[in-house]
Amino acid sequence: MSSIDRSQSVGGTRTYEVRTYGCQMNVHDSERLSGLLEDAGYVRAAEGADGDADVVVFNTCAVRENADNKLYGNLGHLAPKKASRPGMQIAVGGCLAQKDRDTIVKRAPWVDVVFGTHNIGKLPVLLERARVQEEAQVEIAESLEAFPSTLPTRRESAYAAWVSISVGCNNTCTFCIVPALRGKEKDRRPGDILAEIEALVAEGVSEITLLGQNVNAYGSDIGDREAFSKLLRACGGIEGLERVRFTSPHPRDFTDDVIAAMAETPNAMPQLHMPLQSGSDPVLKAMRRSYRQDRYLGIIEKVRAAIPHAAITTDIIVGFPGETEEDFEQTLHVVREARFAQAYTFQYSKRPGTPAAEMDGQIPKAVVQERYERLVALQEEISWEENKKQVGRILELMVAEGEGRKDGTTHRLSGRAPDNRLVHFTKPDQDVRPGDVVTVEITYAAPHHLLAEGPALAVRRTRAGDAWEKRNAAEQAKPAGVMLGLPKIGVPEPQPAVASGCGCD
Repeated sequence: MSSIDRSQSVGGTRTYEVRTYGCQMNVHDSERLSGLLEDAGYVRAAEGADGDADVVVFNTCAVRENADNKLYGNLGHLAPKKASRPGMQIAVGGCLAQKDRDTIVKRAPWVDVVFGTHNIGKLPVLLERARVQEEAQVEIAESLEAFPSTLPTRRESAYAAWVSISVGCNNTCTFCIVPALRGKEKDRRPGDILAEIEALVAEGVSEITLLGQNVNAYGSDIGDREAFSKLLRACGGIEGLERVRFTSPHPRDFTDDVIAAMAETPNAMPQLHMPLQSGSDPVLKAMRRSYRQDRYLGIIEKVRAAIPHAAITTDIIVGFPGETEEDFEQTLHVVREARFAQAYTFQYSKRPGTPAAEMDGQIPKAVVQERYERLVALQEEISWEENKKQVGRILELMVAEGEGRKDGTTHRLSGRAPDNRLVHFTKPDQDVRPGDVVTVEITYAAPHHLLAEGPALAVRRTRAGDAWEKRNAAEQAKPAGVMLGLPKIGVPEPQPAVASGCGCD
């Protein structure tokens, strides 16, 4: 019996929920997992189901130290629900599953399926096999079985989309376990990438983000050092594609041709996320990062010369083994010099299996916390100062869905500026949909957002807005089916704003 027939036989349409942790790669993988499940006959559980779906999938991250505790805590929370609901299934995938393998089932024997980063396409088959055989299925592939973009997708946004250009990473950073879990870099053919983008634009998407663990190393697998800059320029020729972004690049591979392509391609946005990790040359060497402070600041200077209004963001790790107060002061120096729009700051997290976990000079928690607080305070000050420079500017915003938590009470909407800054603006009199474009004047700045309190200067309805409207109407019109007491399928949860790639690029 097929999985669709069997699900019908146990009480109607089966529902699913995917919980995602980690970087943009995981977010995009979760879109694939959702697409696979819907292709197999499942429907998405209503928002706020909180483990009441028939199938709950955890797409895990292994970068932070608390990843294990978070997973097993959530699995423990679901154990009594599963015991009281025959037929409910739990699956665990992603980086932590690739790393821990059989350990997950030993610690949480109520888990039905464990799958890795290389075989996400097997999820529906593994769920069916676990149901038929009535025992846990653990299947971890050691290499990529199919490039994720060949799998069905249930995109979270109708107007913006991730597009994977590569998977895996060839770097050997001593703090990072991701290359061991995602494998060596594997690039897609440029024609396949552009064909996917053109198909997305035909569906109404107007913004794409090129995605890779080390996105600007694209081409190393196909033998073309300028492949990434060529890809950016090719995106500029796709009619209807209004915005192109990418994440996350590595300073080692950030060459002058990439900067030129960003500056000269009209739909390449004036935004750059460039992981720093540390401003200290000795710490960068210990991290096995292939650049030093001068090289990093030189890239920032070139980008600002070519794209004056570029907003630059970064990742920083505080408390790496052996980091001295002088080393930390060098990080603060780079922050002052670079003047990042935002910095995503992390306290060093020891990960078993990485060289850094065995290094001497592990920093006491109290010292790491104190340095972390100083860094955050400095960056908050700089972010606010940089945002204040935006006051008085006229900006075109792409209206976003779900990014303004107070929009309903303040009679505002929210959107993203070309440089990706978040702007809350006064709701226009005419109907405005996510994906539409609104022109506003910035009147106020806070450290993490801007306000446009006056009336909108212009509103442009777009094909992306049409796509959102069509999708929203289709979601509302779907029949509820038999969903174990859930009255209807909710509007898809908005895409989370994920700003950095694993903290390890």
